[in-house]
Amino acid sequence: MGRLFGTDGVRGIANEELTPELAFHIGRAGAYVLTGDSGRKPRIVVGKDTRISGDILEAALVAGICSVGAEAVIAGVIPTPAIAYLVRSEGFDAGVMISASHNSFEHNGIKFFSGEGYKLRDEIEDRIERIILDKAEEIVAPTHEKIGHISHDDTLVRKYIDFAKQTISGSLRGLKVAIDCANGASSVTAEYALKELGAEVLTIHNRPNGININADCGSTHIEGLMAYVKETGADVGLAFDGDADRVLAVDETGAFVDGDKIMAVCALDMRERGLLEDNTVVATVMSNLGFFVMGEENHLKIKRTKVGDRYVLEEMLKHGHRIGGEQSGHVILLEHNTTGDGLVTGLQLLDVMKRSGRKLSDLAAVMQVYPQVLVNAKVKNEYKNEESYMAVPEIKKKIEEIEAQFTNAGRVLIRPSGTEPLVRVMIEGKDEVCIKNCAEELAQLMEEKLND
Repeated sequence: MGRLFGTDGVRGIANEELTPELAFHIGRAGAYVLTGDSGRKPRIVVGKDTRISGDILEAALVAGICSVGAEAVIAGVIPTPAIAYLVRSEGFDAGVMISASHNSFEHNGIKFFSGEGYKLRDEIEDRIERIILDKAEEIVAPTHEKIGHISHDDTLVRKYIDFAKQTISGSLRGLKVAIDCANGASSVTAEYALKELGAEVLTIHNRPNGININADCGSTHIEGLMAYVKETGADVGLAFDGDADRVLAVDETGAFVDGDKIMAVCALDMRERGLLEDNTVVATVMSNLGFFVMGEENHLKIKRTKVGDRYVLEEMLKHGHRIGGEQSGHVILLEHNTTGDGLVTGLQLLDVMKRSGRKLSDLAAVMQVYPQVLVNAKVKNEYKNEESYMAVPEIKKKIEEIEAQFTNAGRVLIRPSGTEPLVRVMIEGKDEVCIKNCAEELAQLMEEKLND
C-alpha cells in the first residue's frame, strides 16, 4: 500500500484524516493524471454514498477537478458499481466515488475509476501520490475560459437501474424478495429495479440520514435480514453494503448464504448455459474450504489469488475468466461490469431461482461450509512475513503436523495484518473444537517464538 492509497482508494476519518483540503488535492492531481492532454475539456463523473461527510468532500473534490480544467459531472447518491458502468457507457474520461464502503459513517474515502471503468493500477496511484506529497510534477492552473466547471445529471441513477435490469432476460414475478439497503447507496436503486422486474419487494434500512449507513444493518449485520425473511415469509433476502458493490443473501428458511455460495450457484448456472469460460471461477485464498471442495466435486476449476478484489480482477482479465469474487459478497461478473456489483449479482441469483424453480436453500446446498477459526498472534513487525515465521523450525513443524492431521479435509492459512503487528492464524476443518484448539496452540507458539 502507498502513503495515501490503500487497497481500495484513499480512506480515513472524514474531516480529520480525509480532510476537504486533501480531497481538493486528490481531485486536482487525479484529474490531471487521468485526463492527460486530450485537447478538449475532459469530463469526470462523481458519485457518493449517503454519509454526512459526502457533501463537504464532494465540494472540495470537484473544486480540485475543475481547477485543472475538467468538467465535474455530479451524479449524486449512487452505488460505486454505477460509476464504473457509467464511465464506459456515457464516455466519461474518468470517474470518482466518495465512499468508505461497509465502514461506519464517520469514515469516508475517495476512489477513482479509469475511462475503461477499472480501479486504478498501482503505478497510477503512486504517480498521484507523488504529485500530492512530493510535488513531483508541476500542474499549471488554467485561467479564463479554460477553467473547468460543474454540472449535475440526475438521469445517471436511472441509466444504471435500466442497465442492471437488462442483465437478466426474464421477469421476477412470483418472487417475494426482502432487501436490506444498509441505509446506503442501494436505497436509490435496488427496490426500483426489483419492483420493475415484477418481484414483490419488502425493504428495510432504506431511510438514510447521513449517520445510519451500515449501522447494525446491511451485509455486515445480516442477522436483521435473516430474522426479517423468516418473519415475512420471503422467498429470499438480499443485503447490500453502504456503497452497494457487494451483496449477501438469506434463503427462505432464514439461513445465511455468503459470497462463496452465491458464486457457486451462479457459476454452475453459467456452466449449464455455456457461459463459463474455461470452466473456471476465480476466488481468494480466504474463500471457505467448502468452496474448493464444491469445485472438485462439480469439476469446476477454481483459481486462487491474494485477498482483495483487485487481485481477483487482475486474474480474470489476464486469462479471460468471467466470474470471480470474495466470501464477503464482492462478486465480479465481467460480462456485465468491471467491478463488484451488488445489484447485478443479486439479480443473477434471483434469475437462477426463477428459471430453475428451485428454492435458494436447495441451490446453496451444493456447497458445505466448513468451520473456520481465526486467532490473532501478536508478533514483532519484522516477523510478519512468511519467510520469517517458516524459518522457525518449531512453527514449521507445528503447521505440518496440523495439516497432516486433516488429511486433505482442512487447511492452515496464515496472513499478516496490513496495519497491525499481528499475524492472523486461520484454520478450517470439519471438527470445530479441534480446529479451535489447533489455532490457539499455533498462535501461542508464534507469539512465543516471534517476539524475541
